[in-house]
Formats: sequence, C-alpha cells, structure tokens
Amino acid sequence: MIKTLDNSSVTEWDGFVENSSLATFFHKAGWKEVIEKAFGHKTYFLYVEKQGKITGILPLVHVKSMLFGNSLSSCAFCVYGGVVADDEESYAELDKKACELAAELGVDYLEMRNRTQTTPDRPYKELYVTFRKELDEDEEKNMLAIPRKQRAVIRKGIKAGLNSEIDQEIDRFYLAYSESVRNLGTPVFAKKYFSILKQVFKEQCEILTVVNKEGQLIASVMNFYFKDEVLPYYGGGTQNARSVQGNDFMYWEVMRRAVAKGIKIFDYGRSKEGTGSYRFKKHWGFEPKPLYYEFHLVKADSIPDINPLNPKYQIFIAAWKRLPLSVSQIVGPWLAKDLG
Repeated sequence: MIKTLDNSSVTEWDGFVENSSLATFFHKAGWKEVIEKAFGHKTYFLYVEKQGKITGILPLVHVKSMLFGNSLSSCAFCVYGGVVADDEESYAELDKKACELAAELGVDYLEMRNRTQTTPDRPYKELYVTFRKELDEDEEKNMLAIPRKQRAVIRKGIKAGLNSEIDQEIDRFYLAYSESVRNLGTPVFAKKYFSILKQVFKEQCEILTVVNKEGQLIASVMNFYFKDEVLPYYGGGTQNARSVQGNDFMYWEVMRRAVAKGIKIFDYGRSKEGTGSYRFKKHWGFEPKPLYYEFHLVKADSIPDINPLNPKYQIFIAAWKRLPLSVSQIVGPWLAKDLG
C-alpha cells in the first residue's frame, strides 16, 4: 500500500533511510518540512508499507514556475533522489505512482535524480557528475593523497594563518555564500532557507567558517553529515579569499575535521562537466562519476535545459554579476525558489 508521509510516520521513514545502503541524506524526511517552509512548494513524500513496515520511499517536489516550467522531481533542491526500495515490487509501485501523479498534476516532466542508472529506457541528462572519495583515518595521508600542486595551494592558506571555526548562526555564512553566488551570476537563496536547514537537521547541518589572523571573514560552508559521510553543500568566499587561498583551506578544514569525527567518505557534490567547479574538484584528486538524472516526459517533448551553460541565459548571468550584493540578496530568492 502506498501512503504519504505525515508527522506520525517520520520516525519510520528516517529509520528506513538510516538502514538502507542506497538512501542518501536527501531522502531524509526533513526535506519535506524544509522545502514547504522555505519555498512553499507542494511535496509528495510517498512510501510503500507492507505488514506495518516501510519497504520503499520516494520524496517528490512539485515546482510550478512561469519562468522555469512545471516539474515533479525527486528531489528538488537536492543532488540525489529517486526511488529507494527493499524489493522490486515496492520499487515498481512507487515508480508507477510517480508517473501517475505527474500526469494528474499536468507537469512537463518527472525527474528522478539517481546516482546510478535505474531505468535504461528513459532519457537522462548527460550533464552532471558527482565527486566522492574515501578518507583515510590518518590526516597526513589525506593531505598526501591530494596532488602536489593542490597541496601547495592548501598550505599557502595554512601559512597565511587562516583558522576555521564552527558557527551556530548563519550570518557569516550567508555573507560569504551570497557574495560568491552573486559573483557567479546565480540567484541567491533566501537567508530563511538556511535557517530552516539548521533548525530541521540540527547537528547534521554544520557551518564551518574561515577567518584570517585579524578575525575577518574569508569563506564559509554549510556541511551535511550523514552516516559516515560529509557533504560540503553550500559555500563561498569573500573577495579576500582569493589572495590567501581561502576556499581551498576551507575544504581542507572540512576534510580534516571530518576525519577527526570518524567520517569515512568526503562527498564533494555535484558539478557540471567542464565548469570551474568540475576542474577545482579534479585538482583535489577526485574522480568524477556520472549522475543519472532520468526523465519521464509528460507534456514536454524533450529533456529540459535549465542550467547556466545554456547560451540563452548568458546575458542574464552577465548582468546579474554586476548587481550590488544587497540587491541580489533581495531579488535572488524570488528566482532561486523555483530553481530546484
């Protein structure tokens, strides 16, 4: 029987996520609350229950936008998603229900953000890759595993006297993040979104901030901790970061602190092939693995191409980079809430 997640089933849902080797941080029940409170989108967190036990889950988010189209995704605002099930029958039930729901809602397409290919006959977007690497329990071995040129960059930040601190508030993080995102020509999320992430995920959501010897803000990153993994997810540096290699030092500090906590996997997250972030992660010695974002087309006749590499967005991106930071922080969230 397929049911919809409510307050009474959150514990069972998250228990399934914790016990499944295929589930990710982005399958957690908390994303339902985050997305509804931060963006106001309708969610459909579906699960199969057999003999009182959850055997499969599928978090879906409906994003309907005049600018960016009408979609149903697992899971919007997340890099991973898709059906997670204990058996083929539960998987098929959820997949079928998702297709039916997509038709009922009249969306352009249903998108499953899988880490592995699950439905070969469906078209998928050959654009994104993920970077994941196993960490050694020895800090120095992790440093030596980084290519020599990149090690030198990290050590420049260390020699500059940079220091990392764990923030309980989001203020410094938001300053660094919003400045960095504006400089890339991308709409910034609202500050409220990050506050909700902290409130919902608590100790699994940690902010690491880098400062210089004078205590000035250099860079900051919001990390998600899940099982034995750390995922640096949102981050950025100020204008002072470049001269002292602040971003490189920041990610090394995330890695170093994660090892101290017993974390085994460093997930550098999603990047588009051929972009600056793709090359940055390659320089750390991480190897890209393709992500299979599979599509079930409903009203659309082709896979959507809503990404900064699309030539039609280049004029907008160039103009956005010139916006005053304060203006981008006001206008950006109105656009970003539909860019899931």
